[in-house]
Amino acid sequence: MTSLVFLFALLFALCTHPFLGEAQGGPIMELVIDTDNNTLQAGKDYYIRPVSIRPSIICRWLPCTVGAGLALQSTTPNKTCPLNVVAERGTGQAVTFTPVNPKANREIYTNSDLNIKFDVKSNCSESTVWKLVSDASSGQRIVTTGGVIGNPGKNTVNNWFQIQKDDNDYNFYFCPKVCETCKPVCGNIGVFQDSNGSSLVAITDQPYKVRFQPVSS
Repeated sequence: MTSLVFLFALLFALCTHPFLGEAQGGPIMELVIDTDNNTLQAGKDYYIRPVSIRPSIICRWLPCTVGAGLALQSTTPNKTCPLNVVAERGTGQAVTFTPVNPKANREIYTNSDLNIKFDVKSNCSESTVWKLVSDASSGQRIVTTGGVIGNPGKNTVNNWFQIQKDDNDYNFYFCPKVCETCKPVCGNIGVFQDSNGSSLVAITDQPYKVRFQPVSS
């Protein structure tokens, strides 16, 4: 009888015990793996590569430019800066990832806030750190530059992005948790073609499925 009671108690505990990450009411956090089958590391350079040679892009005007790697580009006519994040043919430009607390953990996890920075030199005054802004000309929320690394809180809430698991690959998502009092409008990070033919990285219904290739590969 005692054995049956113990077994019942054990089964009850296993069934009611939350999974890792769900205990705090959020999705499970997993290590992000690069194309060399290694864990994604903070501060290391990576190319963001599309999974398909024909990624999903929301097009308003045809022909629709098929993007590939992500890079910085001036997309406003007669205006050089700031630079926006775009999808373009080729490998794109290298980026680095920085979690909320890089000193505590150098590995990058899914569903956790992080900063993304292009590791390139720019002639613009803005930093090359990703930042989400509203673009009046397209009516979209696009990813541009001018963000800051670290300093999590309401003043930097638009600088934080997440990597989500997408089958055996990944996509980006905007839903920062660094500010408990903020109520950000969350959304998938995809690619949107504006009236100038630029494939802007922006909040879209369709996420942009990617992999992370170490620059040394």
